[in-house]
Amino acid sequence: MKVVFVGPTLPNAVDLVPTNVEVRGPAKHRDILAAVGEGAAVIGLIDGNFEDVAPIWHKEILFALSQGVRVYGSSSMGALRAAECAAFGMIGIGNIYNRYASGELFDDSDVAHVHGPKEMNYVSLSEPLVNVLATLDELLMRHELDHAEFASLRTSAELIFFKERTYRAIVAKANLPDHSSRESLQVLLRTNAINQKRRDALELLNAIATADERRQKAPTDWTFAETEQWRKILYRGRL
Repeated sequence: MKVVFVGPTLPNAVDLVPTNVEVRGPAKHRDILAAVGEGAAVIGLIDGNFEDVAPIWHKEILFALSQGVRVYGSSSMGALRAAECAAFGMIGIGNIYNRYASGELFDDSDVAHVHGPKEMNYVSLSEPLVNVLATLDELLMRHELDHAEFASLRTSAELIFFKERTYRAIVAKANLPDHSSRESLQVLLRTNAINQKRRDALELLNAIATADERRQKAPTDWTFAETEQWRKILYRGRL
């Protein structure tokens, strides 16, 4: 059994995976634990809920790994958890994961953005910083931004609260050089926007599709600690 938790990062994920991969919505607390109890051998974590519900607990991921489940993470909550749990065997995938794992990124809100509900295909209402950074890096490499514009736009993007971060706001609040046209820069950013979260999510789907559908041997270099708090969560209701 293979399961992937995904939502706004890849709204059409169900059309992109083979029939043996079950697509579930963004993960929340106990969802990975439940998937393990249902027999999952491979779990992919892309999107996760946070503000209004308890997020995926690291302990759930460690439990899954201790049971020989392959757990992959990318793009959003998955990239965060993969960077945090890599030492225990969680597999991180993609550019965003690499940036967190290297310490270049460290703030959870760098992958966060505001979006509509599933019924509206998770329409995006703000820009996650990781996508903005990928866009700025690409435009600098192509010499469509000079270094002064790049630096001012990046600083502006980093300072804006994630719920308010749009390309319009980034350009409006940037301390740009005198030679720069705000209107032209806004068009440039919008028309060349890179969705790095989606790119990384597609990499994860490919990894899951080719992964062995059987659980692997339990790790031998660390032992899962079943604390009293964990037992309360594990046995609260049936999986």
